[in-house]
Amino acid sequence: MCLGIPGRIVDTYQENDMPMGKVDFSGIQKRICLAHTPAATTGQYVIVHVGFSLQVIDEDEARQVFNFLERMNELSELRSDGEVDSGPDSSDFAKPAPTIRETDP
Repeated sequence: MCLGIPGRIVDTYQENDMPMGKVDFSGIQKRICLAHTPAATTGQYVIVHVGFSLQVIDEDEARQVFNFLERMNELSELRSDGEVDSGPDSSDFAKPAPTIRETDP
C-alpha cells in the first residue's frame, strides 16, 4: 500500500544543491529529500512518501497518523533494517518524467 508516513526531522543538509534531511520514524532514521518542503526545519514533522517529504504537519497530527498506521500494521517496511536508509540519490532527480500520451477518443 502506498502511504505517506509522518516523521520528525532530526537534521537538514544540502546534497548536490538539493535540500535533504535525516528523518526519524519512531526510532528508525532515513535520509529524505526535502525539495517539496524546503522551508522545513529540524524538529518539525513531515509526511514522507517514497523518500520525499510532501508536507509539514504539526506534532499532534503526526502522532495520530503514526498511531493509526501502527494499528493497521503498515509500518513493517520501515523496520526492515533499522538503520539509516540511503534514501533517494542524485540520480533519482535526473530521471526524466514519464511521457503521458493522449489518445484519440
